[in-house]
Amino acid sequence: MQPRFEIAAGLCLLATLVASPVISVRSAIAADSPPEVVRKLTDAVIAVLNQKDLPAEARVTTIRDIVYDYADFATISRLVLARNWSGLDTIQKEHFVEEFKKYLSISYGKNVASYSNEKVQIVGDRDEGRGDWTVQTRNLRPQAGGDVLVEYRLRQKDGEWKLIDVLVERVSLVSNYRSQFQVIMANGGIDHLLEILREKNA
Repeated sequence: MQPRFEIAAGLCLLATLVASPVISVRSAIAADSPPEVVRKLTDAVIAVLNQKDLPAEARVTTIRDIVYDYADFATISRLVLARNWSGLDTIQKEHFVEEFKKYLSISYGKNVASYSNEKVQIVGDRDEGRGDWTVQTRNLRPQAGGDVLVEYRLRQKDGEWKLIDVLVERVSLVSNYRSQFQVIMANGGIDHLLEILREKNA
């Protein structure tokens, strides 16, 4: 459960999920348009990652706290499990959401130390309909093998824009995990999937 996609997506996801402690993330989500939300967050994450004297563990903790507040994990979880979601009871759904968000935070938090002065440029955005919006960015990586196209899908919920997917070079985080988890679910059901996630999170 650690495909090559995760490595490529790690720093890209950080650019959306980390913010400086002095910025009110919740108020920014509520008041700003999707491109403004992404712009403020990418500016903030670069400022945080440039604090080389800040221990990696502290940065990982910041990622965890912000991602929990900033992403709509209930929607992400439902999209990831797709047709399997409706077959879960309320407790199973709650357990999956909790373990999956821990797994994402831990997985992408490991990429903090790999930051090498990337810049983020917003290159477009589009209304996807039904409350969704995509913000297109390009991660400028002169020291890391070339630029990366990253698209952030946001959905408006209760007046706030929440992250529900990230596409790196057209490859969707949601689709990537959906493929992995469908195989696990087919061979052992939700209990087996939860067991694997708990082992990874430990």
